[in-house]
Amino acid sequence: MNEKNFDYLKDQVKYTGFGEALEGDLRQNIEQQQPTFSLKHDTFYGDDRVSAELNFKKSEQTDMYFFNSYNVSLQKEGRPETLDQTFYINRGNNITLKEAYNLMEGRAVNKDLTSKEGEVYNSWLQLDFKDADANGSFKINHYHENYGYDLEATLAKHPIKELQNESHKEDLMNSLKKGNLQSATFIKDGQEVKQYIEANPQFKTLTVYDAQQKRIDTRQSNVQQQSQQEGKGQKESQKAKAGDSDEEAPGEEKQKKQRRKSRSV
Repeated sequence: MNEKNFDYLKDQVKYTGFGEALEGDLRQNIEQQQPTFSLKHDTFYGDDRVSAELNFKKSEQTDMYFFNSYNVSLQKEGRPETLDQTFYINRGNNITLKEAYNLMEGRAVNKDLTSKEGEVYNSWLQLDFKDADANGSFKINHYHENYGYDLEATLAKHPIKELQNESHKEDLMNSLKKGNLQSATFIKDGQEVKQYIEANPQFKTLTVYDAQQKRIDTRQSNVQQQSQQEGKGQKESQKAKAGDSDEEAPGEEKQKKQRRKSRSV
């Protein structure tokens, strides 16, 4: 058995988020020299069950094995159906299991990736649940650096207490880049309010949730406020028109005087 190959794969599995529990099964399968094999891994994030199957394949020319991909099946609490997605192992910074879970939850993940030409680039990743391939996996949309999403500038638009401390600010940004739904302390009317936030690179915004993790539709509230202002303006306009109708139009007083004069004659 190629020990260097085993050590490389062992670390690759570990740092992709599967820990060290699979080392024994990994070694055993490599020793058996199977052309392909899979390892299974189960975990929970909160009450959500995540089942993964790691896929390995032996080189046709050498004794080396490659960790090619892993399939994830997400089962939400209280739901019989599952959501399935395949994530491929590439050179460089792979999508970890927790990041895979966050992507399948609909959130975005920021990664430094390596192109086929070996160039490193940064991008936000997000699943497109409206576009699936023949195997049922969803397309991954990329929002590159030139797309123009600035997480730090977007956070600065919100009254978040953690932004006042550089260390807390860095922790907050790192958590959001991993795709986490992160708690944050908002300052509202001088009071501290716990809310949750997630990065939204597609619309270059921040999605905000209340303490019960229910989404706060800031766009809707802005529309409602604008609608109220427009409604108020319409009412004032109607009142002004009604006031005009109570006043006599030019010439009416003169016509009344002429009618009174003709009757007296």
